[in-house]
Amino acid sequence: MRDQRTSRDESSRRAPWRGTLAGLGADLRRWPARRWWVALATALFTVVFIAIPTDLIDTPFFSREIQPTAWSWPVLILSAVLAGLVTATYVAPPEGASFGRAAGRAGMAGWLVTFFAVGCPVCNKLVLLALGTTGAMHFFEPVQPYLAAASIILLGWALYARMTRENSCRLPARADAEAEVVERVH
Repeated sequence: MRDQRTSRDESSRRAPWRGTLAGLGADLRRWPARRWWVALATALFTVVFIAIPTDLIDTPFFSREIQPTAWSWPVLILSAVLAGLVTATYVAPPEGASFGRAAGRAGMAGWLVTFFAVGCPVCNKLVLLALGTTGAMHFFEPVQPYLAAASIILLGWALYARMTRENSCRLPARADAEAEVVERVH
């Protein structure tokens, strides 16, 4: 009986948040410094890597035909912060944590969609090849706010999935269940 109580106490300490924002904050406060440095570096890299080619940061290498929207910088910064936090979950994960591939793919997709969301609709060569200049202005530009929302949702979901799975552990397979399945087959 003592072992069960101890096990229950440990599991409640490991997974305090179970999806609440207050619990997420508590979980983030327990992160080691190395994770925070990775999150910061990734967020800064994301801002620079996306803002320079989309000409949110003015450089002589890239130009922009259409001025950035009012929501471009807030979306880029929020996406960069989320991308940094998602990336940091890959650094020093707790022992026994079980992660799936879907969260990583959603995070990468969110990061990529951010690039299209904040970019100039007629400066993006892929969009120009697919839709032409008129198509980019009439079809792609109105979709950009939805792409911005999609990028934030994808990155947010990836962070949620990584954080919730970080506090979970795999249960060992029961030997009785395996033996029972074998008996049913024969």
